[in-house]
Amino acid sequence: MNFRTLIPVVVLAVIMTACNHRTIPTNAKQESRLPRIYPDYTEVTIPCNICPLNFAVQEGENEVVAKFTYPGGESLYGEEQNVLIDEEDWHNMMKASVGKSIQVEVYAKTGNDWKAFKPFNIYVAEDSIDSYISYRVIQPSYVAYERLSINQRNLTNFEEKEIYNNMSISTEETGQCINCHSYQNFKTDNMLFHMRQGHGGTMLVVNGELRKIDLKTDETLSAGVYPAWHPTKNLIAFSTNKTGQSFHTKDLNKIEVQDTESDLILYDVDKNEVSIISELDDELEVFPTWSPDGKKLYFCSAHFIYKNDSISKETEMIQRYKEVKYNLYCADFNPDTKEFSNVEMIYNAADSVGQSVTLPRVSPDGRYLLFAQAEFGCFHVWHADADIYMMDLKTQQVQKLDAVNSPRSESYPTWSSNGRWIMVDSRRDDGNYTRPYIAYFDKQGKAHKAFAVPQKDPNFYTFFLRSFNRPEFMIEPVTIAPQAFTKKAKEEAVKAKFAQ
Repeated sequence: MNFRTLIPVVVLAVIMTACNHRTIPTNAKQESRLPRIYPDYTEVTIPCNICPLNFAVQEGENEVVAKFTYPGGESLYGEEQNVLIDEEDWHNMMKASVGKSIQVEVYAKTGNDWKAFKPFNIYVAEDSIDSYISYRVIQPSYVAYERLSINQRNLTNFEEKEIYNNMSISTEETGQCINCHSYQNFKTDNMLFHMRQGHGGTMLVVNGELRKIDLKTDETLSAGVYPAWHPTKNLIAFSTNKTGQSFHTKDLNKIEVQDTESDLILYDVDKNEVSIISELDDELEVFPTWSPDGKKLYFCSAHFIYKNDSISKETEMIQRYKEVKYNLYCADFNPDTKEFSNVEMIYNAADSVGQSVTLPRVSPDGRYLLFAQAEFGCFHVWHADADIYMMDLKTQQVQKLDAVNSPRSESYPTWSSNGRWIMVDSRRDDGNYTRPYIAYFDKQGKAHKAFAVPQKDPNFYTFFLRSFNRPEFMIEPVTIAPQAFTKKAKEEAVKAKFAQ
């Protein structure tokens, strides 16, 4: 090696080390309150395998320092207004802190003056989280959905990849909407998502093989919309919906999405065959979800009778949209005969509390059921009053999960595969964009404070003007390349048969 070329490298390393040297200010004025940080990671409980919780300090003007004290060590971080944690350092910190906590002390400088804020804890649970989540990335629907994708994110680091992007197939003449990705038992060898408008159809992955199916038959309202894979059989429950949307001019909720009609169907993947689960005239059935053993189907249904024959159902629904309130139902299911029986209402939200229930999801142990609840309607992602509730299926007691909720909309609740983590879509940050939030759910059935899915840049959510829609946990990534989905999307969909 040429000694002359080595000298500048060594000097640069020394300079960088000097620049990165941080110390705790000794003359800081002590504050009695917690620091304002974004995202808010104060007093949260996190998985032992999650990526670093980088955050921005919304205090001071010049410089910040954060001291992390954990069992057996301490570390200092701070770059201008941000606390950016080295990934290797973080995971070592996690290993040392499992079942314990990390104390964080934040110092912020304005001019020549430092402030020291009240320390906070980050509790590290012994329970890990599924390594992957997926979500739809989309502009708010009152703007447009010409550019959207379904992405997957590794929660143990910051890696994010596209599963499928509608722009790979959309043209100026023919757009395409994609939605409602779903997995069987948190695995990706059996999964699906819908494509509407241009090249429409349901994209199925069955044992790793791609299929494109047209689920609309002459006997059903529409193709499948909201899906739920059966946990043990190659069966998928769907709702079929005639959906419309209308826009507010003054209401803060901005938009209403209503179903004028909706039913439930069952799709037999092996037979490519559709059958009816429920199609009652005065009921709007939607959002099916299975129990973990596959012997019960939960769903929501609103009793709604059209009264004015002189106008269309769409017009009457817009006029009476606040009257639509969904209740929670359960039906027994025989996986061998594919027969449903003993349909019963298990939560009458409309009459008992004057509310509407949507998006039920059962915990992996079968004990608890999460759902979103608001004053009316089925599309709670746009309802500021929407919160996450939980029913204990053993006692049928319902409680609001205050630790998970905020003054703005919470919707799309889901469980991790071990049942220890809850993920929801939340608009708590600004009221316009949904972001994925995670909360610990301990063995005593208690939910802990929710926190935003970490990003490498702590200001990412502030400047990324897209919503993260329908978050789902996965125990493995989707390995099919986006190009393979695009190629299959261009093919004609195979028509499903109706079971006679």
